Amino acid sequence: MEKVHILGRDDHLRKAPVDPATLVHRQLLGGDFWRKIPAYRDVDEATFLDHKWQSKHTITRPDKLLDVVQELVTPGFISDAREGFHRAPMAVRVSPYLLSLIDWSRPYEDPLRRQFITLGSLLRPDHPKLDLDSLHEQADAPVPGLTHRYPDKALFLALDTCPVYCRFCTRSYAVGTDTDQVEKVHMSPTMDRWERAFAYIASRPELEDIVISGGDSYNLRAEHITLIGNRLLDMPNVRRMRFATKGPAVMPQKILTDDAWFSALVGVVERGRTMAKEVVLHTHFNHPTELTEITKRAMDRLFSAGVTVRNQSVLQRGVNDDPETMRLLIKRMSYLNVHAYYVYVHDLVKGVEDLRTTVGTAIELEKQVRGLTAGFNTPTFVVDAPGGGGKRDVHSFEHYNPVTGVSVYRSPNVNPEAFYCYFDPIELLPEEGQRRWAEPAQHDVMLTEAIAAARARVR
Repeated sequence: MEKVHILGRDDHLRKAPVDPATLVHRQLLGGDFWRKIPAYRDVDEATFLDHKWQSKHTITRPDKLLDVVQELVTPGFISDAREGFHRAPMAVRVSPYLLSLIDWSRPYEDPLRRQFITLGSLLRPDHPKLDLDSLHEQADAPVPGLTHRYPDKALFLALDTCPVYCRFCTRSYAVGTDTDQVEKVHMSPTMDRWERAFAYIASRPELEDIVISGGDSYNLRAEHITLIGNRLLDMPNVRRMRFATKGPAVMPQKILTDDAWFSALVGVVERGRTMAKEVVLHTHFNHPTELTEITKRAMDRLFSAGVTVRNQSVLQRGVNDDPETMRLLIKRMSYLNVHAYYVYVHDLVKGVEDLRTTVGTAIELEKQVRGLTAGFNTPTFVVDAPGGGGKRDVHSFEHYNPVTGVSVYRSPNVNPEAFYCYFDPIELLPEEGQRRWAEPAQHDVMLTEAIAAARARVR
């Protein structure tokens, strides 16, 4: 009788050990990398790690930024950037740390430059279906600076400033100073406005989850972190809160050297724990080079203090829209105890059409990263549906036409009768789709077709 061989643990299916040199997600940038910038050539480590020095030397004027990098780039780049700043909806604000992470030998291709410094030559026309507040946050605001869209969650926009200004900001209608292109809706951190938000939250027993954002909670003073955190913890209905900040990606020094702010955050986290309430930090890394040895020190300090950190990335063309980069970002965040939570398909934001990519790209990327690491470190790819539909799994559309680039989503817990449409960037569509968008009379026709197809599927 022929013997049947049963494969065991010691047979050929056992995986070979991995060469540690191939684990590139653990290879974090260290040393005095900032000295490659002429303006920071003589800055020692203690100074560079000082959050006050970082804030004081953060660049808020285009001419100052260009002065800092003029020895590193061509006159043509300088001219291109000047034009970009003039046409950008967001004001300039770039930290020395962030500026030092940009590869100035290839500034046009660098993924960090793409996120923070606008170049006139790369700007594309806005999509015709775009509006300045594409997510309709103001329409869902019962009081100024508080968006209540989901049944049990509210977004509290405590202030309108950030440690840096991302050129792709969803809230370019409000964040930062006025620009040549946009007059902002200002949300200053005043007690009068905050009290109205607190009163609304306390009056709604269904609200259990509050996001404290802006702007950026990094820019709240320590006493404001304590005040907001404790006011919300004292409300019986509030069970969870998240302080949202881009800060760890652009100025991790604050976590290391601003002991008052750090202690205030930890104090709210610890008090919440004694009350069986969850308080966490949500941050925003988009590219692997944003995570350095300094980042690891900051994340280690938060982890040691019991602070959970989750991440929400934005999918951007030329930044993180290829599988290799997204895999490395996810693995590197996991290594630093940062949980990958969401990857947003880029919102319809004014002045950044060159950064948007397609729903189809997001769907393929999600397939590529699923199974790479543990599920709690694997992000969900979502579309934040224009018009106030909220976050929808990217593949959960009722209809998607990759030729016209129109995808249609439903959001039953927001509005069960509504259909919400997202639009791929026109320049990435096939020729037929580009031709139709070139004819204004076709715009509403394509929208009607897409919604009709979605309705037919729902039935």
